[in-house]
Amino acid sequence: MAQGFSLADQLFNAGKVVGLGQRVAAAAPGFAASAFAEAVMARLPELELKARIGWIAECLDARLPRDFEDLAAVILAALPPSCDPGLSDGDFGDFIYAPLGELVVRRGLDRPERALDLLEELTQRFSMEYAIRPFLNAHEDLVFARLAAWCGHPHYHVRRLVSEGTRPKLPWGSGIAADPARALPLLDALHGDATRFVTRSVANHLNDLSKLMPEVVIDRLEGWATAGRQAPEEFGWMRAHALRTLVKDGDARALALLGYRADAPVRLAALELDRARLQAGEPLRFAVVLAADADSPVLVDYVVHFHRGPGQAPRRRVMKLGQAVVQPGQALRLEKRYRLPKAATTVKVVPGPHRLEVQVNGRVLGGVDFEVVDAG
Repeated sequence: MAQGFSLADQLFNAGKVVGLGQRVAAAAPGFAASAFAEAVMARLPELELKARIGWIAECLDARLPRDFEDLAAVILAALPPSCDPGLSDGDFGDFIYAPLGELVVRRGLDRPERALDLLEELTQRFSMEYAIRPFLNAHEDLVFARLAAWCGHPHYHVRRLVSEGTRPKLPWGSGIAADPARALPLLDALHGDATRFVTRSVANHLNDLSKLMPEVVIDRLEGWATAGRQAPEEFGWMRAHALRTLVKDGDARALALLGYRADAPVRLAALELDRARLQAGEPLRFAVVLAADADSPVLVDYVVHFHRGPGQAPRRRVMKLGQAVVQPGQALRLEKRYRLPKAATTVKVVPGPHRLEVQVNGRVLGGVDFEVVDAG
């Protein structure tokens, strides 16, 4: 039987481990690359992706010099050339260097200045946003001073680390104790960056922050628009990406900042559902018809309320349907084929009553009920 795709196996496998061991052996006389690879591979296949990073770091830790300066020298000598500094996006580097960041955390928390030097180099080979967060918690003032200096770094991977490493809700990242507002001056410096790799991180950071301080995020974006440091097209993209959660939540200020009125004179003329009963994994086909009394830019979402079982509130999920201008006398029709997930980590489809709603400029205009039934 064919095996399913494994991201962990693609990123951390025998070939990658052997290659890392050979690089370390070339930098550290006495390091037995074959014994290292054998030790790593004895457990690697049974581990998930994040655990593989920790295990490889543990195997390195047991075989490298105990003195931190000696360790730093080995790490630096083992590194390949940095990611191409002439690129502006798309080069994340190689995951196999992530364990070196974990090793710096294990050994360097009491040597923060030198450890940050290492992370500055490592992040140019693979992003170190997870590794820098323990240093933020242990040495907040020192790390923020270094981050401020890195805002002007010539390599865009280092500039991105400033934003990505301080994200309030970094996916799979450890929490940080610093006031989330403390990173705002760093974002002020980075939002005009010429590389999408950096501005995407700034936008994601603001989206995280919008869940904690929505008004602060909107105020900041208004200020950046006035400052005009970013190219208009890039700023427009960044602003929309930063406000995506607030838009789904129907925040009136966020919508207005994107040019959409929450009170636009738009009405739901029809919501057509092809059938009212279906199984998980089958497509939900529907059409939305909008009408307006005046030219009205609209951002249209559809909302699915997933049944979760007796006594539990439905899970609400907002998804994009389209954006357009509705004109008087010209109905706007939007169609969608949404396949109800059969099995997913974020949404579990439970047989029972569900609801589909249409949200326009953050305002729910109407909805229709449907039922998910057991297969067979």
